[in-house]
Amino acid sequence: MSFQRLVPLAMYVLLGITFVCSAATAKQIVVDDDKVECPVATFTSIQAAVNAASPGDQIVVCKGVYVEQVAIHKSIFIDAASGAILMPSGMQANSASLFDGGPLAVALLISDATDVVIDGLVVDGANSGITGCAPDLFGIAFQNASGVIQHTTVRNFKLATDLNGCQSGTGIFVQSGGGQTSTVTIGSSSIHDYQKNGITANELGTEVMVRNNVVTGLGITNGAAQNGIQIGFGAQGTIHQNTVTNNVWAGCMDIATCTTVATNILVTQSDGVSVKNNIAGVSQVPIFIDADAARVNGNDAYSALVFDAIRLEGSQNAAHNNTIFSAAESGIFIDGNNDVVTGNTITEAAVGILKTSASTGNVIHANSVFDSPVKIQDPPVRIASLLSPKR
Repeated sequence: MSFQRLVPLAMYVLLGITFVCSAATAKQIVVDDDKVECPVATFTSIQAAVNAASPGDQIVVCKGVYVEQVAIHKSIFIDAASGAILMPSGMQANSASLFDGGPLAVALLISDATDVVIDGLVVDGANSGITGCAPDLFGIAFQNASGVIQHTTVRNFKLATDLNGCQSGTGIFVQSGGGQTSTVTIGSSSIHDYQKNGITANELGTEVMVRNNVVTGLGITNGAAQNGIQIGFGAQGTIHQNTVTNNVWAGCMDIATCTTVATNILVTQSDGVSVKNNIAGVSQVPIFIDADAARVNGNDAYSALVFDAIRLEGSQNAAHNNTIFSAAESGIFIDGNNDVVTGNTITEAAVGILKTSASTGNVIHANSVFDSPVKIQDPPVRIASLLSPKR
């Protein structure tokens, strides 16, 4: 088997990643948990290889199961072979929230570093051993750090059934604090079986490009209200070409009694985010914008089980050329001023487009509405207070 899988440096330049060391000085370090797949491996532990690496080095992780938490504080490239699994047991707090200082237990932590690439690794929380709501459980976290996550699977970051109400268990987390920044591309990855959120990007200074991922919730659950992909609280970024499904909170099956909603794509308190060409379905609200100046274009949204396929609660938002199938309340909901809703196709909704009577200056034009008793109507009050974002 050839374990040398050198990825062209040009690929990472295109993604905005420039390694601090030249290819001539960087070295390759091989890790194999049992030295069966890669007998020439220097280390049996990923963390030991990270500790020995210099900025710009490539760490090749051979097939195997690595029972450890890993922390990275330098610019390195983790290149994992198919079947390389990071599965820590007895996880401990190894970081703290940059928002409120709460303890975090992270399987793969990247902090205070730039140009970190994670490629091809499976990160599995099935044996985390966390027995309470704290520390907060995460698969991969970038804190005041930048880089790329690609071709990666993050799964099973959830607690025992009796702890399923804890707001814990997130697949990928990007967070900035203290005036620092985090710029992360998350692409071509699979995130599933999380308890709270699939992908979360929070706080000022954070910018993410989330594209070409598949994010799958637990389906109907009475625990934490899930969000598939979240950008919030001042973070910036794009959510493009993802498939996000099955984030459904069991306690919200009727508008009159709903106290919390689950979402597939959530933008909350973060203005100017682009949500484009995603497939989002099976949720209380497949796409929820609780912010201003968002661009929601070319998405397929379906099976809004209780509320709306696309919900715009904010001003100067735009929803163009989206295709919507089956929405319990409406295809598109508008509560804000100077929103633009054009060129959308809505099939089977109780109301095609709902607009609050208090909203002004909105443009609703050239939308096609089929199989809906009412095309456009003023609706009841907004429901942003029912959101359950991760912070």
